[in-house]
Amino acid sequence: MIQRFSLWKTAVVVVALVLGAVYGLPNGFPDDPALQVSASRSTDALGVPDLERARSALTEAGIVLVGEEFSGAQSLMRFDSVETQITAKAIVQKTLGPEFIVALNLAPTTPEWLRSIGASPMKLGLDLRGGVHFLMEVDLDAAVLQRLDTYASEIKQTLRKQRIRFRSVSVVEGGETVIRFLDPETRAQGIESIRKDYPGIFAYREREEDGAAFLSLLLAEGERANIENYAVSQNLTTLRNRVNELGVSEPLVQRQGANRIVVELPGVQDTATAKRVLGATANLEFRLEALLDAPARDTQSFKFRDSLRTANLERDIITTGNSVSDARTSFDENGVPQVNISLDATGGRRMSDVTKTSVGRRMAVLFIESRTRSEVDKTTGEKKQIRFNEQGIISLATIQSVLGNQFRITGLDDAREASELALLLRAGALAAPIYFVEERTIGPSLGAENIRSGLNSVIIGFVLVMLFMLAFYRGFGLIANVALAVNLLLLIAVMSLLQAVLTLPGIAGIVLTVGMAVDANVLIFSRIREERTRGLIDPQAIKVGFEKAFITILDANVTTLLVAIILAGIGTGPVKGFAITLAIGICTSLFTATLVTRLLVEGVFGGRHLPKWAL
Repeated sequence: MIQRFSLWKTAVVVVALVLGAVYGLPNGFPDDPALQVSASRSTDALGVPDLERARSALTEAGIVLVGEEFSGAQSLMRFDSVETQITAKAIVQKTLGPEFIVALNLAPTTPEWLRSIGASPMKLGLDLRGGVHFLMEVDLDAAVLQRLDTYASEIKQTLRKQRIRFRSVSVVEGGETVIRFLDPETRAQGIESIRKDYPGIFAYREREEDGAAFLSLLLAEGERANIENYAVSQNLTTLRNRVNELGVSEPLVQRQGANRIVVELPGVQDTATAKRVLGATANLEFRLEALLDAPARDTQSFKFRDSLRTANLERDIITTGNSVSDARTSFDENGVPQVNISLDATGGRRMSDVTKTSVGRRMAVLFIESRTRSEVDKTTGEKKQIRFNEQGIISLATIQSVLGNQFRITGLDDAREASELALLLRAGALAAPIYFVEERTIGPSLGAENIRSGLNSVIIGFVLVMLFMLAFYRGFGLIANVALAVNLLLLIAVMSLLQAVLTLPGIAGIVLTVGMAVDANVLIFSRIREERTRGLIDPQAIKVGFEKAFITILDANVTTLLVAIILAGIGTGPVKGFAITLAIGICTSLFTATLVTRLLVEGVFGGRHLPKWAL
């Protein structure tokens, strides 16, 4: 008598089926498109009058709420479609103003008892929900140059404090910082001071020329790579902060390769605003106005942003937007927009130290933005992107008293500019300029069409495979179809449990998984037929067929799984979505082919001869 399927294997299959049914069930309760409304400041609260104004504006526009949840700190407004949600966002934001954050979100409809055990539906990717995809590139050369400029400014301050006399400090092409000293003895003192403050950062090269002693500082081996890696990592953090400020539900911001960053914003359709906020490398520099007798090499001339006037500023920077810990918009006594700035401890200390001895002088707020413009190459005729810095003075005001951690910026054009500047400073300045390499926009209606097309492809593929198995393997084919249904159930459950993102290529991975799942059953059933042809009795043929087919099935699935893991590790966007779904599908296929199919076969036909209709 053939040994029946072991009890522990039966228990594993039953438990897997129960868990699969429970964690796959939330996908029958799709999330509602919603708006999450909250105050922009944590100290404020969303009031009932504010919600009444928003509801009235929506009613006037003919938009009906499906539901609303109000917690006192925020409100969640539900709508019947993504198109209505996007239209409603613009209306509510305009009605409530910049004091409130109106974010696109998804409101769960999953029953509470399922949510209490961690069951929730799969997340939909950008191509199924609609939104925008950006591929951005970090300018690593500019990152290194910015760091060298900062080092040069700090070194000048240090040498002055220690009264080590020097003629000039400048950064030249090739990433070299050149310091001109009066004589070799003074240079030796400078080297000792710099080496103490910047251990292991620079390599030193000395030379004498034109009666002066020169010192060249070159970045030490590996230091350039550290600066570049920091720039990309810092930009990644800043972009995440900016996305959070935009108020986007379930965004994706991740690094790709050495100097690129992928940003996906589901549900966002206003690409102009998204690009303006994400790509803006806006930063501030606070500098003193140059004295009339200051040497020309120590000053720079800048235009005002709102006029043709110019002003000469010192090259030394007091502090930058990197030291800003908070920035909020407000209005002065004349109703003119302004930005209230709070500096961190380091920035506040530098501001205080400089303004102690500068009361009565004027301090400028310099706005710096890296931008691109398209130009046609006259020799090749090809269009290329030219990168440049746009710099302008926002304000130039007299220092009335010693400044500390808090002060304000005036001279802004309008409330929108003040709001965006505050957002950028609050989210953090980019460590290096960043440029858009690729942009894709997917509308909500196209996302819905992708869902319908994807589901239809899965259904058609599933039905065709079922008919094929029934036609060629009859009773065993019916068992294979049941196992295939179990495989899809487990695949959906695992993706929901892991909160994997389902994309359109991911649906293609599901269709491929359907084919691979029955492929394992075809190998098993063909092996059973071969063993029966060789003269084994049916129970023995079933046992040997499963055992001999297992190695082939394992080899085929493991090799495919390795490729899927590699694609998931190095791929992004569509490639990664496909690879993740395929990898999960391979694991569930292996489980159903070796355990579920065998449990059904031995449960129905084990221990006796097969009827004619079975195989």
